[in-house]
Amino acid sequence: MIARIWHGKTKLEDYEVYTEFMITTAIPDYEKTTGFVKLSFLRNIKNNEGRFTLITYWENLEVIKNFAGEDFEKAKYYPEDEQFLLEFEEHVEHFEVFA
Repeated sequence: MIARIWHGKTKLEDYEVYTEFMITTAIPDYEKTTGFVKLSFLRNIKNNEGRFTLITYWENLEVIKNFAGEDFEKAKYYPEDEQFLLEFEEHVEHFEVFA
């Protein structure tokens, strides 16, 4: 199994709205992808910003391409992200889950 990790930041006033967007739009998009296993969606407030970490779990690297495309190390964004995110990580990290 492979864990895919992404980070994002919002203004404090967008914290709850972006959370709701992730719940209603992004998470269902992940869940409908063949090879998706599960996810952990984490958030906190630090330095007056909303911080988000999304850890998704996939059967293998090949099935991540079903979601992210051939350049699977590139972060995937939604058009709505431009309304909320303060920065855009270019790449995500992948880890083999061994335990």
